[in-house]
Amino acid sequence: MKGSTPVSQGISRLLTTRLCIRLLYHLTGAYSRTWRLRVENEQPWLDHLAGGGRVLLCAWHQQFFGFIRHFRRYRHHHPRLMISQSRDGELIAGVAALTGWGVVRGSSSRDGRRALEEMVAHLKASQLAAHVVDGPRGPAGVVKSGVIRLAQGAGASIVPAYLEAPQAWHARSWDRFCVPKPFSRVTIRFGDPLTLPPATDRPTVEAQQQRLEAVMRPGLQQPA
Repeated sequence: MKGSTPVSQGISRLLTTRLCIRLLYHLTGAYSRTWRLRVENEQPWLDHLAGGGRVLLCAWHQQFFGFIRHFRRYRHHHPRLMISQSRDGELIAGVAALTGWGVVRGSSSRDGRRALEEMVAHLKASQLAAHVVDGPRGPAGVVKSGVIRLAQGAGASIVPAYLEAPQAWHARSWDRFCVPKPFSRVTIRFGDPLTLPPATDRPTVEAQQQRLEAVMRPGLQQPA
């Protein structure tokens, strides 16, 4: 990695070993079980899925840690998630795989077209996938075009997912990454399914990005 030292590179390699990834997965599960978790508005999109529809769950990068344990419930659908090819992405991909989620490696800056095509094909077949709408580098709260192209390419409804954690730590990162505190109250709330009309040109795609952004932005946490 550019600008990194041999020590930081060594630590990074250690964190992405199978043993460390498995340990992190179990620690994450144990930690999240301390939360007083509540889930809201989940049934409408599950009914849509059961009726043969396709669903693309969408979330802000800030909040995805809080979804890891609960999203394991959906593993029987063989869903997939697009993860960047960075070393940090390697760690996230390893944890996601242990929860039963398949992973497609790629981002807007690297192998994006191939990864998007693979995600579209899999979403058509499995009916369920997830996407981080402002990741992996932000800006925070800005929806990128990939989510629109993925949903439309697969004929899927977009379902926003939000994490509400009044008692949480927030990292000093670009997204103010959220980690709910132990034994705190945590709510996972799903928005209503959103089906966008076909977009064949860039201005229409951008308009749909802005529409989704307007829907999802109120769910972005603004730590003090």
